[in-house]
Amino acid sequence: MTRISDMLNEEQRHEEKDLERGLKDRHIQLIAIGGAIGVGLFLGSAKAISKAGPALLVTYAIAGLAIFFIMRALGELLIHRPVAGSFATYAEEYVSPWAGYVTGWTYWFTWIVTGMAELTAVGVYVHYWFPDVPQWIPALVTLVVLYSANLIAVKVFGEMEFWFAIIKVFTIVAMLVIGLVIILFGVGDLGKTASFSNLWSHGGFAPMGVVGVILTLQIACFAYTGVELIGVTAGEAQNPEKVLPHATNSVTYRILIFYIGALIVLMSLVPWNELNPNMSPFVTVFEKIGIPAAAGIINFVVITAAASSCNSGIFSTGRMLYTLAQFKQAPASLAKVSMSHVPANAITLSAAVMLVGVALNYVVPEEAFVYVTSVATVGAVWTWGIIVWSHLKYRQAVKRGLATAVFFRMPGAPVANWFVLAFLGLVVVFLGTDPGTRVALFVAPVWFALLTVGYLISKSRADRGNGVLAAEISR
Repeated sequence: MTRISDMLNEEQRHEEKDLERGLKDRHIQLIAIGGAIGVGLFLGSAKAISKAGPALLVTYAIAGLAIFFIMRALGELLIHRPVAGSFATYAEEYVSPWAGYVTGWTYWFTWIVTGMAELTAVGVYVHYWFPDVPQWIPALVTLVVLYSANLIAVKVFGEMEFWFAIIKVFTIVAMLVIGLVIILFGVGDLGKTASFSNLWSHGGFAPMGVVGVILTLQIACFAYTGVELIGVTAGEAQNPEKVLPHATNSVTYRILIFYIGALIVLMSLVPWNELNPNMSPFVTVFEKIGIPAAAGIINFVVITAAASSCNSGIFSTGRMLYTLAQFKQAPASLAKVSMSHVPANAITLSAAVMLVGVALNYVVPEEAFVYVTSVATVGAVWTWGIIVWSHLKYRQAVKRGLATAVFFRMPGAPVANWFVLAFLGLVVVFLGTDPGTRVALFVAPVWFALLTVGYLISKSRADRGNGVLAAEISR
């Protein structure tokens, strides 16, 4: 492991010359929050409510506890080595080069697929206002704008993501404030029926029993997908020793407030069994409050959320390809940076693949696209698992004197590590209970087998390259 650590130290010094630390504390705070608050909360939460009722709050709390430990583990590793490759680098150093390779490419593909889906969603949602505009036009315009912004400078990406997140956060806060006023003071027609007692007065707090809580665990888990994005910002964060612990600590409880707080107010304003599973609960509540053009407002927010997710995808995939190239696990040209200190080649390749994916989305059978997106489902679980496993191995290395301890530590280790791993294992099992996610269990082994073949090929080439270099030196 010492040899690998030496190599990574050299790569970290190289990265510090290449990349610019242009992301401020406020950027990173909102990047992490915005990454987790997406279309799932604004559109998909009604389906989760229909499956568990108010007990969904317990589901989100359990998943939130796991996320807390994951973020603290990531935070400790980030302080130890603040690099753009983040969890792929930690897997390389503390698990194995194979794990680093698989994590890097899986995370890259996860965000590529997510970006494709979000661009397609932008085209669909724009139809709300402009039904005659072909879906591919808004998707293409969005991709070109986001791609261009990512090429200019990292701080431009940070500013865009900051304001994207502000829109989402403002919408939730507005709903929380207005909702609480209605509930506490009985304002308007909705105030006559709005009450916290709606959380237990319609079939009880857990109308579906414990089964409802269990079956929605994976929904709650994937609702938080994106919080780990903070790790990819580490290589370009200003004053990482101060910024990253602050962001890691605050993002967890802020997300819990936004998710659990929003759900409490939503289900108190309108009983859970009166929410349409196929309609955004925000639209339902805003319409009942009497806010004009409620559907239009939420449609705008959803477009913003989709664009934000795609923006994060372009950023993270570019950095992940850059890191893989540093490890000689991707073409060397992807390790080059532009005059503005961004990995332009890697960003360009990722954006091009997203564009091709959007085009294919319109022509390939829907079943084929489901198979591809299922990899993204597994990718989230794998990434979180590798963060916690790498942290476990890092702590063991610290005990043996092979790594340096840092001031920011995850509480409860190693018990907390095993809790998270068990939780993620449970989520994988429950993927099989939902027809929409079951395919992931069949596609995942194929994906990891393909990556293993790719790793062996890249390792063989790297070994041959090192052998040639050694022969030249010995002459």
